[in-house]
This record gives sequence, structure tokens and C-alpha cells, in this order.
Amino acid sequence: MYDYIALHGLDILTTILGLIYIWLEYRASIFLWIVGIVMPALDIWLYWQHGLYGDAGMATYYTLAAVYGYIVWKWGHGEKRTLPISHMPLRLYLPVTVFFFAAWGATYYILITWTNSTVPVLDAFTNALSFVGLWALARKYMEQWFFWIAVDVVCTFLYVTKGIPFKAGLYGLYVVIAVAGWFKWRQLMHRQNHQDQQSSSTSET
Repeated sequence: MYDYIALHGLDILTTILGLIYIWLEYRASIFLWIVGIVMPALDIWLYWQHGLYGDAGMATYYTLAAVYGYIVWKWGHGEKRTLPISHMPLRLYLPVTVFFFAAWGATYYILITWTNSTVPVLDAFTNALSFVGLWALARKYMEQWFFWIAVDVVCTFLYVTKGIPFKAGLYGLYVVIAVAGWFKWRQLMHRQNHQDQQSSSTSET
């Protein structure tokens, strides 16, 4: 038992942090970014040990992006103090799509050129879409949940094949929570819009 925990200790720890992270994300709590700094910092080590070099690089990005996300949620919306949940503007779909494919191709090239990754296509895919997903989360766009569902499904498969069972189970759970999260955020968005309308009506009178 001790040997098993020693072997999978980092996997277990980051899985626990991942559960806390997704719960905070589900609740749209700003504290998700605090966990979002610690967890990926540990993931860098975990992924590198298992040859998931793309994910290790992505975890580095996650750590830095979590700092950005906290700043945007805390101070990035002028006088409103709290960034509201909203839909991603239609004008952003084309540049986001172009960025995704460019990032996928660039990451794939890096993996096949400078690493011995055995899953470069899928590893690059999850990396590229995670860039988009984390950006959308930082902006509190509803569509971030759809990006994460795709990432989580592929990651579940990757971690099973790479022998990281707890992380694989976590990402399988992420798929379910992401679906529930979309409905939760939709409810929160409708509530905030209703409150904004009431505030607007009160100020006009």
C-alpha cells in the first residue's frame, strides 16, 4: 500500500486539487485561480515523468495564465469589480478557430521535432484547445465549457493509456461536471442579467 501511494502520490495529490478546482469553477468562484496556480505547477513534474511533454509545457502555461485569470476576474471589468458571465461574441469565432489550428500545428511540430512523444497528435490537440479554453474561462464566456468537454474526453483516453489512473478518472469526472457547469453558469448568467435589469430600472426611476 505504501509503495502504491509512493508511486502514485503526485497523481493523487493533483487529482484532489483538480476536484477542488472544478468545484470552484462550477460555482464561478474566483478562488479557482488560486488552486489553478498550485495544481499545474505540480502537474509539470507529473506529466514530464510520464512522457507527456506537451501537457508539461501546457501546465507551465496554466500556472502563468491562472495569475492572469485572477487579475481579470478581480479587476478586469472597470467599475463592475466582478466580471459577468457572458456568451463569446460571434466576431471572435473566426480568429479563435484560426488560432486553435495554428496552435495545434505548432505544438505538433514541436512534439515530433524535439520530444519522443508517442501521442503527438492528441497531445497537441489538447494543448491547443486548452489555450482557447483557458482564455475563454478568463473572460467568463459560457462557451468555455464546450472547449473543456472536448479536452477532458481526449485527456481521459490519454491518461489511461499512459498509466496515470487517478488523473484519468479525474478527467472523466470533469466531462460530467463540465456539462453540469454549463447549466449552472447559464442559471447564474440569467440571474445576473435579471439583477442588472432591475438595477437599471431602479436607476432610471
